[in-house]
Amino acid sequence: MNILNLIKVSLKAVASNKMRSFLSMLGIIIGVAAVIIMMAIGQGSKESIRSELSTMGTNLLTIRPGADMRGGVRQDPSSMQTLKMADYERIVREKRFVTKVSPEVTASGQAIYGNNNTNSSMYGESIDYLEIRQWTIEEGECFTEEDIKKAAKVCVVGATIVKELFGETTDPIGKTIRFKSIPMRIVGVLKAKGYNSWGMDQDNVIIAPYTTVMKRIAAQTYFSSIVCSAVTEELSDAAIEELTQILRDNHKLKDEAEDDFTIRSQAEMMETMSSTMDTVTIILVVAAAFSLLVAGIGIMNIMLVSVTERTKEIGLRMAVGATGPVISLQFLIESVLISVTGGLLGILVGCSASEFVVPLMGMPSSVPAWSIYVSFFVCVIIGILFGYIPAQKAATMDPIEAIRHE
Repeated sequence: MNILNLIKVSLKAVASNKMRSFLSMLGIIIGVAAVIIMMAIGQGSKESIRSELSTMGTNLLTIRPGADMRGGVRQDPSSMQTLKMADYERIVREKRFVTKVSPEVTASGQAIYGNNNTNSSMYGESIDYLEIRQWTIEEGECFTEEDIKKAAKVCVVGATIVKELFGETTDPIGKTIRFKSIPMRIVGVLKAKGYNSWGMDQDNVIIAPYTTVMKRIAAQTYFSSIVCSAVTEELSDAAIEELTQILRDNHKLKDEAEDDFTIRSQAEMMETMSSTMDTVTIILVVAAAFSLLVAGIGIMNIMLVSVTERTKEIGLRMAVGATGPVISLQFLIESVLISVTGGLLGILVGCSASEFVVPLMGMPSSVPAWSIYVSFFVCVIIGILFGYIPAQKAATMDPIEAIRHE
């Protein structure tokens, strides 16, 4: 009997027990759909995070105070004061692989205008900050170098601040708000960015000259961090080496001494987040894949029942010349047909759910093409592996005993 005839016989056998065949496929459908959905959520989340980080600039570098050891205790970086004005000035003066530099001082508090108020964060920055972080002024203008020199009480605000304090109709430009009892005149409004992947409102922000925040708001002489922009993403490592050498020289650190600062690149953050999401995705996929194992056992069980029910048929086929390998191949084809058909339906369900249902739940989704190919291949393997035992049982029957079977 040739392969084509075997396939026809197998299709007829599967079609003759539609409900049983569908129930066998159901486990595969659910398992494949679950795997594809988990992969889609993992891939979508990774792409969303990478896109979010890319909006800040892939060549972004952040310098933060390091956590040194004092009395055997590792200090909290936020409480350290290792980044000073001299560091910023020397970086600006000696930089070669860095284009833009902005010192950063942060403060949290309540912004007030009239009877309205909202909790927010104020960032003390240089005029380079908007370009480094890819912010755009939608209304008004940014503060100037003269404002920085004078520690002027001016600021640029995000769209959320405008909405919470002024509503939809009032023009905020030129208005004065109060932050920690300090009056600040609004000179510009930032273009809205919305929420990021971590659910943080990027528009709930106030940006002012760093000198203003240092002297009038935070009352400190050190920086919370220094943000820089490398010439290109490829030169980020060279920029890190350059900044490290400048800061070590400025801090008079000996060769064997540890850095009292840390420098992180945006590319490094992307790799870390991608690695984390890959690990989470693998865990989710492995959990979903267990349903495929259960589905495979279900197929094997159904095929064993089918072999028992068709014992007389198997005996008759053997009596007219069908060999054991031919009988075995017939049942293997039936098993693969059930598994592959369920897999194709599972792929359809998984892709549809990833495309239409998952986004409605507020989760990012992107089906990687390779997940479809892998799912199909796995279904073929499941059909072969779990159909082998029933196929062998059918192939090793004694024809005489099989024909007598009732």
